Amino acid sequence: MEGRRILWIVAEDWFFRLHYLALAEALIAAGAEVHLAARIGQRGPGAQAAVEAAGITVHPLSNLDRTGLNPRADLAAEAEMTALCRRLSPDLVQTVAVKPVLYGTVAARKAGVPGIAAWLPGLGYVFTGSSLKARLLRPMVSLLLRRALGDGRIAAMTLNTDDQAAFAHLIGRRTEDVTVISGTGVDLERFSVSPEPQGPVIASFVGRVLREKGVEELVAAARLLKQRDITVQIRVVGAPDTENPTAVSEVELRRWTSDGLIDWTGPTEDVPEVWRSSHIAVLPSHREGLGMSLIEAAACGRPAVTTDVPGCRQAVQHERTGLVVPLKDPAALADAIGRLALDPDLRHRLGQAARARAAAEFGLEAVRAQLMALYRDLLKDRSTAT
Repeated sequence: MEGRRILWIVAEDWFFRLHYLALAEALIAAGAEVHLAARIGQRGPGAQAAVEAAGITVHPLSNLDRTGLNPRADLAAEAEMTALCRRLSPDLVQTVAVKPVLYGTVAARKAGVPGIAAWLPGLGYVFTGSSLKARLLRPMVSLLLRRALGDGRIAAMTLNTDDQAAFAHLIGRRTEDVTVISGTGVDLERFSVSPEPQGPVIASFVGRVLREKGVEELVAAARLLKQRDITVQIRVVGAPDTENPTAVSEVELRRWTSDGLIDWTGPTEDVPEVWRSSHIAVLPSHREGLGMSLIEAAACGRPAVTTDVPGCRQAVQHERTGLVVPLKDPAALADAIGRLALDPDLRHRLGQAARARAAAEFGLEAVRAQLMALYRDLLKDRSTAT
């Protein structure tokens, strides 16, 4: 990577900081010059400050609307990204998530960027939602994805084998043309094993508070556990994503908290502390790219309860590192949480195996090596072609 200029195009600076900053820092350590183009400051100034402190140059995107449906705004965003690519002349552009992949990839191609990689962490609401809006958008987004990524010279990336096949089908390429990256890398020193806390059992959900993350099913399971007199505290850590159509409102969260069903604590900057003070991780999601909260909990030696859907079943092995339950089944979810809450020996056994697997498969160093190898091959192929 020595002397290479790499531009990441991501929807939000906070999302880049949360999931990709450590990977970008590895590129800098390898001698690359790294830039980030994203919307800035949607969750305060902290993300931009952290990214810039790492030595990354930040370029605000003023026209990108990650959930909007305005074609004029999307074309303006593509033009903005194209102009930036022409001005920076990067050796490689890495786009992440649907809108940046749709428009940033095309922008990089228009600007003649030699290396282009498109990372779709998950298929998202358009492909997983059942609403009329999602169904109407699906054909259009599918067409745009094929427009952006049908070119075999662009490296297509995803996080699990289910999405690998679906992504390849969407863009009209072979399954083996889509690279599966094993997460974004968990810091095994920051997320380290600690003894279980004393006191009542706590099962924690960490993430954006969305219906598509299974929050309603979790609340229903909490109600069942309460009816069964099983003492377990359901903690929800995260903020509603108001731009997502499936966002849970603060009013609902506060009502569920006042009813004694959950303990909603809002977002946190210290996720390892969440797992140190928890006994169980829970993510009853409808679909994930790869459940990073599950992997981070595993690195801390905590077993998980999750759903049998793409991105979750890859993160948790049933009866080995946690328990996997059917989708949208509050009773099964309550059964699994209750089983772990009442059996500390089972929690310990599953938690030990979860840590071992996280270290072997999902550690930051392993993912860094995988990404760097992909970039080297991509840049080598482009330099050979020219």
